Amino acid sequence: MGVYPNYSTLFNWNQRLVYVTTTAYFANRLQGAPVFTPGLPDPPLGADDTKRLQEKLQARGYDVGGIDGILGTNTRDAVQQEQQRLGLPADAWPTLDLLRAL
Repeated sequence: MGVYPNYSTLFNWNQRLVYVTTTAYFANRLQGAPVFTPGLPDPPLGADDTKRLQEKLQARGYDVGGIDGILGTNTRDAVQQEQQRLGLPADAWPTLDLLRAL
């Protein structure tokens, strides 16, 4: 997933999606990129719902890196694959709709 040119490098350093996305966005703004307009994104899952999601993904054969409630690389990769399979936007952002669909 490459939202910004420096996203992968930052993510290797710190695997928190919001931190990395914010840092990458800020770096690009400093370089003159236009302001991002997010619209109305779905709210993030809480830790308990993320654990439930990880359990469901693991039951489907994905290696989510542990049931810890943290949206790490393995969990996001599995989310994106399931979003593609279900015909949802494959943005690796887990939602309650995805959790319910699994």
